[in-house]
Amino acid sequence: MALTMNDMDRFKASMPRLEAIAYRLLGSASDAEDAVQETFLRWQAADIDRIEVPEAWLTKVLTNLCLNQLTSARARRETYVGQWLPEPLLAGDPMLGPADTAEQRESVSYAVLALMERLSPNERVVYVLREAFDYPHRQIAEILDITEAASQQIFHRAKKHIADGRARTEIDEAAARRIVEEFLAAATSGRTEPLVRLLTEDAISIGDGGGKVPARAKAFEGALAVATFMRGLFKPGKAKRAIVGGSPEIYATTANGAPALVAVLDGRVIGVMCLEVTAEGISAFRNQVNPDKLERATQRWAAADHEEPLLTAF
Repeated sequence: MALTMNDMDRFKASMPRLEAIAYRLLGSASDAEDAVQETFLRWQAADIDRIEVPEAWLTKVLTNLCLNQLTSARARRETYVGQWLPEPLLAGDPMLGPADTAEQRESVSYAVLALMERLSPNERVVYVLREAFDYPHRQIAEILDITEAASQQIFHRAKKHIADGRARTEIDEAAARRIVEEFLAAATSGRTEPLVRLLTEDAISIGDGGGKVPARAKAFEGALAVATFMRGLFKPGKAKRAIVGGSPEIYATTANGAPALVAVLDGRVIGVMCLEVTAEGISAFRNQVNPDKLERATQRWAAADHEEPLLTAF
């Protein structure tokens, strides 16, 4: 049946929340958009007059669609070429969702999105709905068709998995830029020692090229290995220019609320390097260079104003 203007307005009002939920659950902006679009088609086909709480109905439909995606995604990840990382969202992207509390900001951080890959689909749903959107366990239980007690148990288990994997550190935008600038100065110094001093002993560097852009299949582990890799990465060379098609400009920004470097070539984002920072130093670099996961970043970049690049690489 045809939707009324009121029905359309209800859905449009829910879209930002639905997109933010779907992105946290799936780690992909394009998949999140598809899930929200499918939710709209189901809304369009439903007998809306019989839906008592539209927001709850929409959340349940979306969540079930995402659960199906998560189940199939596990199988796809087994055949994915190299390391899999989430799709980064640049500063100001509305899909980042609410950022009023530390818990909300953390739930969409690149580090936590990567850690959520350890969770089962149900754990991921409960963690996201409770931690990022403050859904009561009663409502989460109704969405998943489980008991309220089970929802509470799943949440505590999921939160422990996330907490065991990282130490939370909040950084404001000014501090993030200073960290990025200090890192770049060390990375382009031609020496390994300044980089090692910035890193934690157990620092790692992970790259996702999706089989389309060269990226090491295994992570670099340990401060010396990561520092050596980063020194080589920022060393000029004709081979690198040939691979990427020129000399990209490197900017400081934030992605998913954390310090990041963005590499831009001819207006196109070709790489996003997300830094995970702890009180002891930089503990992780997660480098997204798969072009399929940088389309939204390119769109957002083109629509925003930017400061001058920190350097032109290669």
